[in-house]
Amino acid sequence: MKLVGLVGSNAEYSYNRMLLEFISKEFTDLFDFELLEIDQLPLFNQSDDQTQSEPVQSISRKILAADGVIIATPEHNRTIPPALKSAIEWLSYKIHPMEDKPVLVMGASYYDQGTSRSQLHLRQILESPGVGAYTFPGNEFLLGEVKDAFDNNGMIKDQKTVAFLRNLLLKFIRFVEVIASFEEVDQESLPAEDLNATGSIETTIEGIDKDAEDWVEQAAEKVEAVEGDTYVKLDRGILTVDQLNSFLNSMPMELTYADSNNQFLYYNHHKDGEDMLADRYPRQVGSPLASCHPERTYNNVEWVIQQLRSGKLDVFKIHVPTHGPNKYVVHNYAAMKDKDGNYVGINEYVLDLKPTIDWYLKQTNQELVGGPEDSVDAVSGATEKSESGDTDEVDGVSGASMSS
Repeated sequence: MKLVGLVGSNAEYSYNRMLLEFISKEFTDLFDFELLEIDQLPLFNQSDDQTQSEPVQSISRKILAADGVIIATPEHNRTIPPALKSAIEWLSYKIHPMEDKPVLVMGASYYDQGTSRSQLHLRQILESPGVGAYTFPGNEFLLGEVKDAFDNNGMIKDQKTVAFLRNLLLKFIRFVEVIASFEEVDQESLPAEDLNATGSIETTIEGIDKDAEDWVEQAAEKVEAVEGDTYVKLDRGILTVDQLNSFLNSMPMELTYADSNNQFLYYNHHKDGEDMLADRYPRQVGSPLASCHPERTYNNVEWVIQQLRSGKLDVFKIHVPTHGPNKYVVHNYAAMKDKDGNYVGINEYVLDLKPTIDWYLKQTNQELVGGPEDSVDAVSGATEKSESGDTDEVDGVSGASMSS
C-alpha cells in the first residue's frame, strides 16, 4: 500500500514534519510512505492560475497515485495554517486529486489539546464540494507538548503513544481498503438500483407526482388513509394513529423509512429540519431517493442499498464526524424484512451516541483514557478499547443520509 504524508506547514522547522518523518521511519512494515512538502506552492490566487505549474502538478500526481493521504497540521489561531489552506485551494480549483481519496488527519502542538480545533476545521474543508475526500472518522491523534515528545533521533519517546499510533494506522489501512473496494465493486454483480423510483410495488400510491411538496396530503386523500383517533392493529398491539405518531416521535433517534422501490415515505417529524442531525423536511416525503441526495453521492447510496437488498449486509453503520467534537453521530441503515424475509426497504436511524456514553461512564464511575488524569496526551479522547483492534464500521456513504 502506498501512502503520502502532506506536511501542513511551510516552516523550515516543523514538529508536524517530524511527526510524519517518524511515521516514515517507524512503520515501514505497514506501507510505503512519501512526504510531500507545500513550501514551494504559490499562494492561491484565482486571477493568477498556477494549476499547471510543476509544484502544484507534482503534488497532484503523487496524491492521485497514492492509496491514501495523511495530513499533519499545526494549529494557528484555532485553525489550519494559511499555507495548508492555500495548498488545498490549488488541489480543488481545476484539479481534484483528493476526491474520493481516504485521508487521515493528525497534528502536533505545544499544548495539551494538540491541534483539535484545526483538525476539526481541516475535516470540514476536506469534505467540502470540490475537495471531496473521505476523511477517516472518529479517531484522532493529538500530539500535545510536542517539544518534549521526541528524542534526539526524532523518535517519539512514549511507547503508549507509539502503540496507539500504530493501532490508528492499522485502522486507517483497513479504511483505505474498504474505500478501494467501492471503486472495485462489480456493479453488474448486483442489479442496479432505480434511485428515481420509476417503478412501482404493491404499496406504491399511483397517479401522484413523487416530487410534489404536498405528496403526503395528496396520497392520504387518494387512499383514504386513517388518522387521528382511528385505531390501527399492529403485530402485538392496538394504537390510534395519534398514539403511534407520539410513540415514534418520542424515540431518542431520528427515524427514516424508504421502501423497496427507493421512495422516501416517512420520518419521525419531531424537530425542524435545521435542528436535526440529518435534516429532513416535510416536502421531501414521497420523493425518490435520487431527489434526496446530491448526485455525487449516488454511487455510495446505491452501494448501501444493494448490500442491504441482496442480504450481504443486514445493517450498515456510518460515523459522520461533521457535527463537532461534542457529538458522536452515527447513521445506521438496517434492512427491513416482511414476515417471509423479503426485503421491504430501509430503516435509517440516526443518533448521537455521546450522551449515552457519558451516562454509562457516570453510572459505572469510569472515564475515557486521555482525560485530565491521564499522562498520555497524544491520544486525547481515545480509550483503551481502541488499542484492542476493535473498530467501528467505516464511513462508506461519507455523510450522505438517506433523505437529507
